Amino acid sequence: MEAKPATHHHELPGSGRVLTLSTIAFTLMFAVWLMFGILGVPIQKEFGLTNPELFWITSLAVLNGSMWRLPAGMIADRIGGRKVMLYFLLTGAVASVAVSFANSYPMLLVLAFLVGFVGNSFSVGIAWNSAWFSDHRKGFALGVFGAGNVGASVTKFIGPAIIAATAGATYAFGIHGGWRLIPVIYAVLLVLTAIAMFFITPRVDHVPGSSKPIREMLVPLRDVRVWRFSLYYVVFFGAYVAFSAYLPSYYVSSFGVDLQAAALLTATFIFPASLLRPVGGWISDRWGARRAMYASFFVMLVACGLLMMPNGHLVFHLPDGTERSFAHYDISLPLFVVAVFVLGCAMGIGKAAVYKHIPTYFPDNVGSVGGLVGMLGGLGGFFLPLMFSYSQVATGLWSSAFAILFVFVLVSLLWMHWTIHRMLHAQSPQLSDLVEVPDAASPLSPTPALNPEEIRA
Repeated sequence: MEAKPATHHHELPGSGRVLTLSTIAFTLMFAVWLMFGILGVPIQKEFGLTNPELFWITSLAVLNGSMWRLPAGMIADRIGGRKVMLYFLLTGAVASVAVSFANSYPMLLVLAFLVGFVGNSFSVGIAWNSAWFSDHRKGFALGVFGAGNVGASVTKFIGPAIIAATAGATYAFGIHGGWRLIPVIYAVLLVLTAIAMFFITPRVDHVPGSSKPIREMLVPLRDVRVWRFSLYYVVFFGAYVAFSAYLPSYYVSSFGVDLQAAALLTATFIFPASLLRPVGGWISDRWGARRAMYASFFVMLVACGLLMMPNGHLVFHLPDGTERSFAHYDISLPLFVVAVFVLGCAMGIGKAAVYKHIPTYFPDNVGSVGGLVGMLGGLGGFFLPLMFSYSQVATGLWSSAFAILFVFVLVSLLWMHWTIHRMLHAQSPQLSDLVEVPDAASPLSPTPALNPEEIRA
């Protein structure tokens, strides 16, 4: 037995409880997934790690939290998101406790990989909430759930204070203070959230893909739109994950601030990139996801163009043997923080806009399509920190990270605009508000004709 699907204007009874508990759970698991962004600083000092070695710890957690998003979303469609989310909460608690007992760099790598598994809960929550909300409210609901990304700032707020206050202490069961206490606190919170979810959310879940064969669920993955949306999500989400881990070290190394100040400054990026996601969902519902994405891409290009400029000046060697300096540039800390804040705002709106497309064009395959898009976006969060780290070592410029992001944004914008331009030349002018026209003759098209939601996308 399963709950009846939501109508266009009325939500299923219990949908609010699903959204609330899944968002709380995702916020907490996102905090666990990215906790090494702050824990990495004391870990680096304790184990004497280089910057690339440190970012391998963070990147392995991100990798394992991304690579299973496709099957996790499909399983949630088949057996219900409630069961899968409970599984993630409980297994994440076990892995989190184990991190506090790491005593070597190889052990840290293994445990970081294991604890990162909770990052796959994103595609579970997307499939779960999509099953409980109608198209009329789906963009907003997915935006609210996706705002759980703000969990990346939790460790940045509580971590430095707890680390400083408990360093050198020992507690029950041999648990040490300092950075090792943070994973234990998270484990307790994960278990408590699992208990609340078990008793509060509806026992009878809505399972839209319970009778659908796996082969049928994978068919939409052959559609090029899925892969294009994945690239967009690398820009909006993968880069968000990367900078959430990269910015604390950036602030400490480039501006000389302490860890607590670096954590708070990083939070000025994380908060808008997370909390504006519901706003992005509302904008996409109201004016269309394509407009939201255009605006996000252009704002990111401007912000990255400012941030990627290295401090210094150009030196010209003149024929008479003298030297002249030109174009002096030195970005101040306040200007840097403002630019990064604006970058985070654009990412928050853009993330919601990408996921507005998925239930619109693939309403019966949200789990598989959303899982693949989330997986590839998350893998961007694996590769980008490594690219940032190695480019910094090669060039000596921390700002090279923003140059890399600038290229990704530009490619994504050009691909999206080329797609729209090609569509407008192939179709009649009245279709100018579409992202693209689903081909009614194609077996990959989810609907034979455009509905109002597709027109708004």
